[in-house]
Amino acid sequence: MGIPSELRDIWAKKRQSFLIASPVEDRKILKARHCTNEGVRAGFKAASIAGVVSAVPTLVAVRVIPWAKANLNYTAQALIISAASIAAYFITADKTILACARRNSQLEDALRHQR
Repeated sequence: MGIPSELRDIWAKKRQSFLIASPVEDRKILKARHCTNEGVRAGFKAASIAGVVSAVPTLVAVRVIPWAKANLNYTAQALIISAASIAAYFITADKTILACARRNSQLEDALRHQR
């Protein structure tokens, strides 16, 4: 059900370039991967917390408030909870990745001026 091995091998050969990356480019790629991983971890934590924080009042409201009991079915409840989780994930991941990239660029500038 995936990509046939012949096509995968052809694409892999196309991706191999005759250019060799410099050590500086390798370091930048590693820093970018680190920033991305850091952003994913922070986003997952924020999404987990937001999911719980939005689920509790939503589920309590559906059982206590008459309007919510009449108008919020299971799909609406799931949408409220997932919207909060998704928003928290993307906002936190974005801020974390940008902060990490800013730190890396400031470090590079400091090292460049130090020479």
